[in-house]
Amino acid sequence: MADIQTIESAEAANEAARAELIAQQNDLFRTSWGMNPSVQGQIVMTQGVSALSPEALNAICVAVTAFNEFSEDNDPHGMRDFGTVTVLNQGVEVRVYWKIDLYDPSFCYGSDDCADPAKTRRVMTLLLPSEY
Repeated sequence: MADIQTIESAEAANEAARAELIAQQNDLFRTSWGMNPSVQGQIVMTQGVSALSPEALNAICVAVTAFNEFSEDNDPHGMRDFGTVTVLNQGVEVRVYWKIDLYDPSFCYGSDDCADPAKTRRVMTLLLPSEY
């Protein structure tokens, strides 16, 4: 019985370490606004976000790159791949979601190994809650 518990404990530790590695890569992608070549990907936005003012778009960039309010509620798997920011758009507060998804290098399928930057491309989507 102890052997099974030891194996399960080791597997849990490996999974936690893997999640932390993915989280660090997601942080690097997000905080560099996709400009760090060690974590490749692209940033896309929905029509609702693209219709916001240039000032709001700039504020979104600043708010997303500075985001660090991760909790069990918004980050249950510990991979720091989702968040919500609020910015002003022509004097009106607007909530914006950001979500990082992990794809294969062709952006066609999910990554075979999300912890390996050579096999993973990130897509950060910016969207309004009404577009979710």
